[in-house]
Amino acid sequence: MTTNEPTQDPQGAEGSADARPLRVVVADDQAAVREPLAAVLDMAADIEVVAMAADGAEVLAAVAAAPVVDVVLMDLRMPVMDGTEATRRLSEEHPETAVVVLTTFADDDSILAALSAGARGYLTKNAGRQDIIRAIRAAAAGQSVLDREVQNRLLATVRTRPPADAQPLPQDLTRREREVLTLIGRGLPNRAIAEKLFISESTVKTHINNLFTKAGFQDRADAVRRAIAAGLA
Repeated sequence: MTTNEPTQDPQGAEGSADARPLRVVVADDQAAVREPLAAVLDMAADIEVVAMAADGAEVLAAVAAAPVVDVVLMDLRMPVMDGTEATRRLSEEHPETAVVVLTTFADDDSILAALSAGARGYLTKNAGRQDIIRAIRAAAAGQSVLDREVQNRLLATVRTRPPADAQPLPQDLTRREREVLTLIGRGLPNRAIAEKLFISESTVKTHINNLFTKAGFQDRADAVRRAIAAGLA
């Protein structure tokens, strides 16, 4: 993995000093990957790796056994039960646990399948330590983080294969909400949206919360799809 620096951090460098650590399960079928990754994540003051898993079935067992699991860092191609199916099962059985995919695969089908199953983030394994930590913090806070390569592929895929069941956008969106949605559809993160519109990042988050409430977006990836389908991006 490279050491790319994050573009934004939803909870600051190390989170609140008074908050409990985020409880994370690391899932990868290769011990040479999951064990060093778990050790690296444990170095973050606000993250505690509570279990490791070699397949999707072990993920479900680990989450069921732990009092709380905030985030699962999920590989996709694993034996017994793959990461996509494990993500779907977690979304149904443990909706309070967020999933961030960390995989070598960035093909259209893998991305769309994982996001449709309920993954809140999607990173490729060239992501750096800080990128992964940022994605874990974002997922725990209810936000989505997509690797830049993944985001670009998702945008290209939706443009060429727009969702047949895309619902029209509500008519009561404000001008500013439409501007924010347009920039989400172009793949911009919150900080870049704030800079484009000359507003604060907290104001951007307020507009996004309003958008999600009004339009019923499932997640940021759904917002991107709907924005493109509506011709805004």
